[in-house]
Amino acid sequence: MVDKRWLVDKVHSSIEFSIRHMMISTVRGKFKEFDGEISGDPDDFSSLKAHFTIKVSSIDTGTADRDNHLRSDEILAMEKYPTVEYTVKKVTGSADEVKITGDLRIKATTKEVVFKGEYGGKIKDPYGNDRFGLTASATINRADFDVKWNMALEGGGLMLGDKMNLYIQLEAYSPATPKQETASQ
Repeated sequence: MVDKRWLVDKVHSSIEFSIRHMMISTVRGKFKEFDGEISGDPDDFSSLKAHFTIKVSSIDTGTADRDNHLRSDEILAMEKYPTVEYTVKKVTGSADEVKITGDLRIKATTKEVVFKGEYGGKIKDPYGNDRFGLTASATINRADFDVKWNMALEGGGLMLGDKMNLYIQLEAYSPATPKQETASQ
């Protein structure tokens, strides 16, 4: 198959995270604004290339005060670093055990991060567009990316855990023609 350009279907995709909170529970959040450039044939993992950009301003944990704190200089320093980026270096494995290796940049730090997941397959939608789906997750140590803010709790322990779980649900499409139906359907 000829290398194709794929567009992220933002309506059917998500980028989410979770982190331990006060040692007893988990807080979840998502980024509402992100984009990606993907090329290659998803049936041939070795051909895939991708770059994703996430807007820090779009962070949403369901609590405005917490979201503003996450955007602040104490945590993600949104004014200085408005985006988080992930560049895929290679994709290997099988449909049931996809391994995506790439460089994750948070603030001024870039580290290799491996996402593991599952390839959902490729189909042709009712409008003639090719589509593929993929779910994947990774765990990072937030301090490795200079996201170190924390607070000691009165009874011992810390406000936030060191490990952060990242989750990607991706649906991408390759337009059949220049005039296509909207991706929101």
